Amino acid sequence: MTTTIYHNPRCSKSRATLALIRENGVEPEIVRYLETPPDAHTLKDLTALLGCSVRDMMRTGEDLYRQLGLKDRALSEQALIDIVAANPRLLERPIVVKGRRAALGRPPHNVLSIL
Repeated sequence: MTTTIYHNPRCSKSRATLALIRENGVEPEIVRYLETPPDAHTLKDLTALLGCSVRDMMRTGEDLYRQLGLKDRALSEQALIDIVAANPRLLERPIVVKGRRAALGRPPHNVLSIL
């Protein structure tokens, strides 16, 4: 079964999660999501796998989050998905997927539950 990591090599948590996955004998498929952003359909699937809303997968500390007014609770889930698809740096990282299970690698050891 393929393990996929949505990875940003500049992020220390993402690098640590990738190392942890490899330490556990798994060579994941690496998706550099800033270069190859997940589309709206993929983001919706990730929310289902993680059991969360897209808002829970967003980097709320990003300047872009504030600039776009994303704190507004009136924004629909679909509107937020579309915004993240168009602005992938808003996506929290890393996200690891194995089969029909996913985990957010914050902290990195969270992913051990799906490996």
